[in-house]
Amino acid sequence: MAGAAATPPAMMRAVQYDACGGGAAGLKHVEVPVPSAKKNEVLLKLEAATINPVDWKIQKGMLRPLLPRRLPFIPVTDVAGVVAGVGPGVNDFAVGDQVVAMLNSMNGGGLAEYAVAAANLTVKRPPNVSAAEGAGLPIAAGTALQALRSIGAKFDGTGEPLNVLVTAASGGVGLYAVQLAKLANLHVTATCGARNAELVRGLGADEVLDYRTPEGAAMRSPSGRRYDGVVHCTVGVGWPAFEPLMAPRGKVIDITPNFSAMLTSALHAVTLRRKRLVPLLLSPNKADLEFLVGLVGEGKLRTVVDSRFPLGDAAKAWQKSIDGHATGKIVVEMEG
Repeated sequence: MAGAAATPPAMMRAVQYDACGGGAAGLKHVEVPVPSAKKNEVLLKLEAATINPVDWKIQKGMLRPLLPRRLPFIPVTDVAGVVAGVGPGVNDFAVGDQVVAMLNSMNGGGLAEYAVAAANLTVKRPPNVSAAEGAGLPIAAGTALQALRSIGAKFDGTGEPLNVLVTAASGGVGLYAVQLAKLANLHVTATCGARNAELVRGLGADEVLDYRTPEGAAMRSPSGRRYDGVVHCTVGVGWPAFEPLMAPRGKVIDITPNFSAMLTSALHAVTLRRKRLVPLLLSPNKADLEFLVGLVGEGKLRTVVDSRFPLGDAAKAWQKSIDGHATGKIVVEMEG
């Protein structure tokens, strides 16, 4: 069922920054005009948004000169809400539809009461999927899904029983990766802190290693398995640590590649290495987002929420993400 949506006001509350750097203290609460939906766009009344590390990395200047494209900038791309208006050419949505969307990273806009999303990166949200659950999906679950597919995982029952390692398995991407790997019938070894071991095991991990122990730091499978793939969600661990753990054609999918990782990947490509490091940059698409929202609706995939903050406390949410070690997703809710 579609929810009710009132006529949008002229102005809205938002959180933005007007310079790179500054961290949480650089965020400012403002009132700005509500945007309007152009061709093939929908206007959303936002209910929830989730903060991803890339959001504060953009603010920090780590993606310059590409992002932010302009200042001041309203950050965050992963949102859920209700359609409040549709632009020309949009036939799949009506005012009142509950949806999940990934906003254009060039424009951002998620830390606000309203935002404009491309119709081709917006999907309908079943009534049993909350706004917070849906808003967690676009970047984190999308990255986990594409990483696993790069390893060879299939979700139609035709895949091979591969062995995978998920590092930082209690983080935003890692918790989705563990669940999705089990849905693809893979054997999952996971690393995380001891306090989250039971959570990660409960979501399907077959083997859980405490990364603070020598065994966990070595990342070796307790059952002696070689990894066909690694969903590498942490930093500070390079290719040499993984190479001896890999199956003959094993791939390490690095979701936060640094310059060294890019060089290693290029070297592996030109020398036709069988074991390879593969950097992954998310390629957002509607089909993946529909698949993921559907899994949540069917009870097969869960968004683990670390914490919730009202829009008025967005700076606290921002700082929590910068500090690291969140267990799951950090949610900003627009009401209240």
